[in-house]
Amino acid sequence: MSAKPPAPPTIAQLQCNSLANLVQAAIERKILEGTLQAGDKLTEAALADELGVSRGPVREAFRMLEEAGLVRTEKNRGVFVREIPVEEALEIFEVRALMDAHVGRKLAQTLAVAQVRELRRSVETMEAAAKAHDAPAFHEANLAFHDLMLTLAGNAKLTAVYRKLTKELMLFRRQNLTPESMAVYAKEHRQIVKAIAAGDVEAAGRAMFDHVMASRERTRIKHGLPAQGGEAPLPAVSAAPTRSSRPRSAARRGA
Repeated sequence: MSAKPPAPPTIAQLQCNSLANLVQAAIERKILEGTLQAGDKLTEAALADELGVSRGPVREAFRMLEEAGLVRTEKNRGVFVREIPVEEALEIFEVRALMDAHVGRKLAQTLAVAQVRELRRSVETMEAAAKAHDAPAFHEANLAFHDLMLTLAGNAKLTAVYRKLTKELMLFRRQNLTPESMAVYAKEHRQIVKAIAAGDVEAAGRAMFDHVMASRERTRIKHGLPAQGGEAPLPAVSAAPTRSSRPRSAARRGA
């Protein structure tokens, strides 16, 4: 006798899941904006009251936030916003550097003129925020730039992993934004777009890789670790059978 198929979810279950997603998004926004700081305790009752929901969706939201790496659960103590140790952050930077290098190389091979213009406009928004010394606006522009690059790269799995790593880094990284660092970051993003627009696969990959590794180095220094210096090795990529690593015509790319 064959097993019965699982019963479809009830209306109550669907409503709870939908509410949990909304609650998760609301709490995540508080964490990433800095309203909830690393180490802060999250209370079911208080959040349920604040958001106008029962405790069930809040409890489920906590589970999803823990899977996303943003909170931790301590037995008999409760749920807390995660504190990312600098060693873990440095590891995340290394992984992101490799992912960004791949994205840069791919976009240098595939982007059309109109898409390059989109990236330029995104950098211009970042530059305006840097010039105004507006750290929150710069932070949002930086996220938008990298999100646009991921969208243009068209790899859903890479995007999901990348966004998770980015959120984990955001638990402590926003404090790195100063007027000086924003100007440096904006310049680095401009160089990335320049390499992509030229269709220079290796230069685009190197620009992306160096940008993230430079952020890693600044983080090391800010946290009292010795500077490593020197150019980090960027793994070589096998040449694609139908693509060349040589720069394409700048005129074709709108450079």
